[in-house]
Amino acid sequence: MPRKVCIVSPGNLASNPRVLKEADALHDAGYAVTAVVSDYTAALRSFDDAIVAKVPWTVVRVPRPSWERYLRVASKISARGLSSVGLGVPVWLGANALGGIAHALCRAVRDLPADLYIAHYTAALPAAAAAARRHGGMLGFDAEDFHPGESTGSAKEAFHMAMVRVVESGCLPQCKHMTTAAPLIGEAYKSLYGVSSTTVLNVFPLEMLTASARRQRVPRRATESLVAYWFSQTVGLDRGLQAFIGAMARAKAQISLDIRGSDRWGHGKTLMALARELGVAERVTLLPMAAPEEMVDLAAAYDIGLSLETGETESRRLCLTNKIFTYLLAGVPVVMSDTPAQSALAADMGEAAVLVSLADPAAMACALDRLAGSPDVLSRAKTTASRLGHQRYNWDVEKRALVSSVERAFAQRRKEGAYN
Repeated sequence: MPRKVCIVSPGNLASNPRVLKEADALHDAGYAVTAVVSDYTAALRSFDDAIVAKVPWTVVRVPRPSWERYLRVASKISARGLSSVGLGVPVWLGANALGGIAHALCRAVRDLPADLYIAHYTAALPAAAAAARRHGGMLGFDAEDFHPGESTGSAKEAFHMAMVRVVESGCLPQCKHMTTAAPLIGEAYKSLYGVSSTTVLNVFPLEMLTASARRQRVPRRATESLVAYWFSQTVGLDRGLQAFIGAMARAKAQISLDIRGSDRWGHGKTLMALARELGVAERVTLLPMAAPEEMVDLAAAYDIGLSLETGETESRRLCLTNKIFTYLLAGVPVVMSDTPAQSALAADMGEAAVLVSLADPAAMACALDRLAGSPDVLSRAKTTASRLGHQRYNWDVEKRALVSSVERAFAQRRKEGAYN
């Protein structure tokens, strides 16, 4: 009988490719996998429906509770009250203060027996930990970001970050399996909680790049010499795009930029206003969201991809986003901001990486002009990106680290059982 693994996430399926890849890899390795996820964001529901229809593992979708807001408010009041008199905040209360979906996840997972429960994001940890205790299973955690380092340092964020630490400090020492999305994230968790982890990068399967994508190119005007691409679920103002638009305006080359993602907060309109102010609006285009499985194919049409982390928080300084590896698999060189994590990766990427400072748009413009003005340099960069994507930075390679970590957890459990 196959061992059972239950993956728990507070996000929609379509919003977390790591859940999909993890579930697929463990299913292929012979585990019986169930993913318990949120049915939280209406805009992603159709994408989730399409995923559920084709995956070979079980999916449990937890709707957004109608009482979520009231539970969160009540939990915040209670947690603040305990903290004010010097009393400790229980893990379950800290999780509910972060968001009511934590309690809904607990209810959904409590009656699902498994040998290993893997939580994604802090809000899922209490649900996975409680189910592991109830059914005698092991606890695991996947850290896509360094969650205790997501604060910008403002006083308004202090309570939220305190609750993150309440939950993580109460749960992570129990973990028998832990993965992180970047080496520096693993080091940060080790320093804070003394927990060890395995790095599993945010890479994608080779099969996501189709033959047709390798042939397609974005239609461009005759005057355009370089077409750049940035994508995310939501367009934001904290992802370095303002600096890039400023560099476009300074560059001698005619550089265009396509921005893909939901503009639910109106940030795309703000970026377009900046582009108009700088005289490059005709070269900046906002594109709608697309399905996760199309991201590599869509990226393959461009000359360069952008990963411009601002480094505003410790988490962003330590992370390596899935954008980087989407571009590499698509054979597209990456323009990256010089955060500690991206600087370290750039050293291994060679010509496929262009490292820039967001604080120096003039220097960024010069770097873009070098790419645009030298077809040989750009061609070598694309060749290097494709080689890295196909030989090293893809899920066919990286999933071995995930499966090995899970196998080590089960082996250690067998060893401990032999001595009990």
